[in-house]
Amino acid sequence: MAANNTFRSTITPADVQAVSPALASYTRSAVVEGVWNRPGLSRRDRSIVTVATLIARIQTIGMEHYFAIALNSGVTPAEVSEIVTHLAFYCGWSNAFQAVDVLQGIFASRGIGADQLPEISPELLPLNEEAEAKRAAQVQENFGDTSQGVIDNTAKFLFRDLWIRPALAPRDRSLVTVVALVAAGQVAQIPYHLNRAMDSGLTRDEASEVLTHMAFYSGWPTIFSALPVFKDVFAGRKN
Repeated sequence: MAANNTFRSTITPADVQAVSPALASYTRSAVVEGVWNRPGLSRRDRSIVTVATLIARIQTIGMEHYFAIALNSGVTPAEVSEIVTHLAFYCGWSNAFQAVDVLQGIFASRGIGADQLPEISPELLPLNEEAEAKRAAQVQENFGDTSQGVIDNTAKFLFRDLWIRPALAPRDRSLVTVVALVAAGQVAQIPYHLNRAMDSGLTRDEASEVLTHMAFYSGWPTIFSALPVFKDVFAGRKN
């Protein structure tokens, strides 16, 4: 896949200043010096949240910058690769390919080769058979008559394969999924995946901070659409 330098253009602070001094000021004070320095999430988590948002929204202009930050903040090449693979299923193949177009140049410049990337068919993590059987039965009952193909592929490719690939920790895989759903405005799917993320170790404070961080990258409306859903999940976990 050929590199697309049009999508990868670097916008400098001087460029922003020349077009919108107010935006340049907000970028510096609210984003660079602000949200990225809040204590609620590690820099590693913030970079994961950011790149997942960019992939979900196909915001290619920021990918080169933020993929570099992720790699410099402790996200391994294998984890970056696996995030792209995972989001192909949750955002669509074209979204993932846009990330591939940017990452190939970054990986080449850093000497990242196949030996640092996830195996195609690794030894999978243990599957909670009871939980998966319950999930599959519920989905089959609700939607089997609507699209059996979707039901079959959900079990085969997602919950019995993708979700138990070892290159991304369960907590991070769920975090990436929740971020993608919020960024895409797909609030109906958030409760299941947010609960799963919190079951895997994402704290309430971290989940709250994810929304704070994302507001600058996916926009305030997507966050306010997600806030009631997060509120209900938090309340449900108290009971």
